Amino acid sequence: MFSYWSFYYNRSICSYIKSVVSIILMCSLFLHSVNAGGEVVWAVNCGGDEHTDSQGIHYQADPLDVGQSSDFGRNMYIQRVGPQDQLLYQTERYHVNTFGYELPVYKDGDYVLVLKFSEVWFAAPNQKVFDVVLNGEHTIVSELDIFSRVGRGVAHDEIIPFSIRGGKLHVNDETSQIDGNKILLEFIKGDLDNPKVNAIYVIKGTVDDVPKLPPIPNPDQADHDVVDEDEDAGDDEGSQPKKAPRKPSGPKVRDPYAAEDTSTMLLPVFIAIGAFIPLVYCLCKLQ
Repeated sequence: MFSYWSFYYNRSICSYIKSVVSIILMCSLFLHSVNAGGEVVWAVNCGGDEHTDSQGIHYQADPLDVGQSSDFGRNMYIQRVGPQDQLLYQTERYHVNTFGYELPVYKDGDYVLVLKFSEVWFAAPNQKVFDVVLNGEHTIVSELDIFSRVGRGVAHDEIIPFSIRGGKLHVNDETSQIDGNKILLEFIKGDLDNPKVNAIYVIKGTVDDVPKLPPIPNPDQADHDVVDEDEDAGDDEGSQPKKAPRKPSGPKVRDPYAAEDTSTMLLPVFIAIGAFIPLVYCLCKLQ
């Protein structure tokens, strides 16, 4: 009788272990597929140094020498993103005139352009409003008011799918001819302050391949993480006050993600492991 029950318990344990292992493998495959995404064609950390984000996308240092690069955003913690992606929304390039980047994209295929923004200066809407134009003809973002969209100190992504076929650009049901092997991306100067951008990347793939930001936080809380309480918003970012030398440790605010490095998608794995350990303990006590 003892041998029979021992055999039964051992067989049950083996079956349970197989189930747990299967769950872990399925979760691992799921997480891999989420992070895989499309092929990154080009990425730049505007106004900042090279950086690799939480999705493994490597951004080159900003090669542009027009306008102004700024890391004023490092005075605050940017909502909607974790520690590894903070820098992408804290540094920026702006200009008192229209400026742009040349995207090295010309081969046929489906692409997605991702533009990253965060408002780190103004604390009200209708202070900074501008358009974004692709290939000199297509307005892909119209009258962008970052504060009006998400508030202050909050990450915001504009995701624009486009395709190239036979040397022609197709975007928003419009078509234009591509001259050479680059597409011009412009941030258009309007009547309300200066155009800007925090980071840019292009992937060869579809919108489904682009990692999405979490939901927008409560607008009433969007401006509560500012470190410099004496900051005085001006009419022109070009007149920003000079900052005192800052330690390389980054923002002085408490990092709410410091003890939370994993995604909530790992929850099934933790639940499975948590259920497995006490079961094995109980079975061993019965032996």
